[in-house]
Amino acid sequence: MRIEDYAIIGDMHTVALVGINGSIDWLCLPKFGSDACFASLLGVDGNGFWKITTADPRPEVKRRYVDDTLVLETEFTTPEGKVRLIDFMPVGSNQREIIRIVEGVEGKLDMHMRLVIRFDYGKTVPWVRHVDDVGIVAVAGPNALTLRTAVHLRGEDLSTVGEFTVSAGQRKSFVLTWHASHEEFVHRGTPVSAALEKTRNFWTAWAARCKYKGPWRGALVRSLVTLKALTYEPTGGIMAAATTSLPEFIGGVRNWDYRYCWLRDATFTLYSFMTAGYFEEARAWSNWLLRAVAGDPSQLQIMYGAAGERTLTELVIPHLIGYEKSSPVRIGNAASEQFQLDVFGEVMDAMNLARAGGLDTDEDSWKLQKHLIQFVIDHWRDPDEGIWEIRGPRRHFTHSKVMAWVAMDRAVKAVEQFKLPGDGEAWTKIRAEIHDDICRNGFNPARNAFTQCYGAPELDASILMLPLVGFLPATDPRMSSTIELIERELVADGFVLRYQTSASGHVDGLPAGEGTFLPCSFWLADCLYLMGRLDDARKLYEKLLAIRNDVGLLAEEYDPAARRQLGNFPQAFSHVSLVNTAYNLNPQTIGPAEERSAG
Repeated sequence: MRIEDYAIIGDMHTVALVGINGSIDWLCLPKFGSDACFASLLGVDGNGFWKITTADPRPEVKRRYVDDTLVLETEFTTPEGKVRLIDFMPVGSNQREIIRIVEGVEGKLDMHMRLVIRFDYGKTVPWVRHVDDVGIVAVAGPNALTLRTAVHLRGEDLSTVGEFTVSAGQRKSFVLTWHASHEEFVHRGTPVSAALEKTRNFWTAWAARCKYKGPWRGALVRSLVTLKALTYEPTGGIMAAATTSLPEFIGGVRNWDYRYCWLRDATFTLYSFMTAGYFEEARAWSNWLLRAVAGDPSQLQIMYGAAGERTLTELVIPHLIGYEKSSPVRIGNAASEQFQLDVFGEVMDAMNLARAGGLDTDEDSWKLQKHLIQFVIDHWRDPDEGIWEIRGPRRHFTHSKVMAWVAMDRAVKAVEQFKLPGDGEAWTKIRAEIHDDICRNGFNPARNAFTQCYGAPELDASILMLPLVGFLPATDPRMSSTIELIERELVADGFVLRYQTSASGHVDGLPAGEGTFLPCSFWLADCLYLMGRLDDARKLYEKLLAIRNDVGLLAEEYDPAARRQLGNFPQAFSHVSLVNTAYNLNPQTIGPAEERSAG
C-alpha cells in the first residue's frame, strides 16, 4: 500500500498504522520507541501484521475518523452486505491495548482475521498458547501479547487465524493487550463498549477546546489531534513521527528513524498549541524541553527520546527489506550526535513564545537559558551540520547563523519585555554583529539571494524562515528576491524542495533524490502572505490541504510526479506547519506571522 493508505490510532503512549485494507502493519509496544511487533510495513507479511477483512477479496472500502476523534471506522461493502471495522486504542488506561470491533451494518458477511506477531522488529517468532479464561498469549523475551475474543481461533503457519460471520446488528470484538512476559496477565481495562465511549468522549472534548474559528477548522483540528496522538503523555514529549525508515525517495537510502523528539519542533509546536488554546499541552512540552536540555550546553542534542533519553545509537536492521525495498532500515539516529547551531535559537524562541503566552519562567529555567546564550556567544562563528542534518562536512549554513541571531534576539527581549536579569546591552551588540555578518556573508550578490551557505551559490528553503522569525521583513528587497528565486529553482509543481540534491552528494554526503518537503511548502505560503501575495498564499495552502490523505494525514514529503506521499508518517512537523499557516493566513484570529515571531 502507499504511505497515504494508512491511518493511525493511538493512546498517547504509542501509535499503530492501520491500512485501508484492515491490516495493522506497524506497531511498537509499549511505547513509541520500543521494538515493533508488527513490522510488515518495512518488510513482508512474515514480519508481522494483524488483518481483519471480508472473505471477499475485492470489497468496496471507505473509512473515516468518527468526528474529531481518533476512533477509526473502515466500512467494507460486498454484494452480500456491509460491515464496519472500528479500531481504537483506549485512552486513560494503564494497559496498552488495541480494540477492534467488527459491526454488521447490512446483510451477512463472512470475515477473516489473521494475526502474525513478530517481536524484535519482525524477527522473533513468539511462543503462542491458549490460556483458559484469558485467551491467546504470545511470549518472546520480555514481551507478551494477549488476544481476547469470542471468535474461535486456531494456529496456522506460525500465525493465528479465525473465520466468522457477522450479520446486521451483530458485533464481534478483539482486544490485544501488551504486558511484560514475567507478569501474569490481568485484564484491568473497562468493557469494550465502555472503552469505546470513553475514548470517543475524550477526543471529542479535547478537540472542542480548539479556539480556531477560521475557514480551515476541520483540517486544523485533525492536525492538532494528530499532534496530541504523537505526544508521549507521561513526559509531554512529542514524537517527530510514529515510524522509522519510510523513504524520502523510493528505493533510496534516505531512510531515518523519526520516533524521537526534535528540539527545533519546539517553537512551532508551542505556537500551534498555545494559539489553539491548548496551554496544558504547551506547558508539558515546555517542561519536557527544559528537562531534556538541562546540563552542559556543549552537550545539547538536537533530539531526544520520549522521556529525554540521550543515547540514540543508529543501527541497521538487516532482516527487513525496507518499504518498497528502500533499504537500509534504521533504528536510532546518528544525527543526535551532530552539532546544529540552530537548535539554540529554536530553544530560546520556544521559551520566548512560552513567556509571551503566559507560561511562567522560573529562576532555574532562566539560569539554564543564560548558559545557552553564552554558548551561542562563544560558538556562533563555528560551522555546523545545519537544519537538514547533513552527513557531509560542516559548513557555515545561513539558516544556522540566523537562528543564532534569534537566540540573541530572544535573550534581549527577555530582558527588555519580561524584565529578566541579564546583560541586555552586551547581548544587543552581539545580536547586531551576527545580523551584519549574515547580511554580508549569507547574501550572494551574484544570485541576488540569501543562499544555503556562506560563499555558496546554492539555494535552500530554510531561508524562507528569515521573515518568520523576524530577521528581515518578507518585503525587504533582498528577501523578496530570494523568495522569488526559490519559487523558480526549488519549486516542483507548486511544492518546495529543501535544496537540490546531487549525485556527488556535494551538500549532504548522500545520493541524489528526495521528494518535496511539506513544511517548507507551508513556509512559502507564509512568506507569500507576508509579501502581500494573498491569493497566491491561499492557493498554495489549499493545494497542500488537497494532498492530505482521505483521513487528513500528511507524511514528511510529497512526490508531485508520482502524486504520492513520502517519508515518515504521520509527520508532526508537517501538521504543525499546517496549523501555523492556517493562523498566519487568517490574521483576524491572531496576529500575522511577523508580529507573532518578532514578539
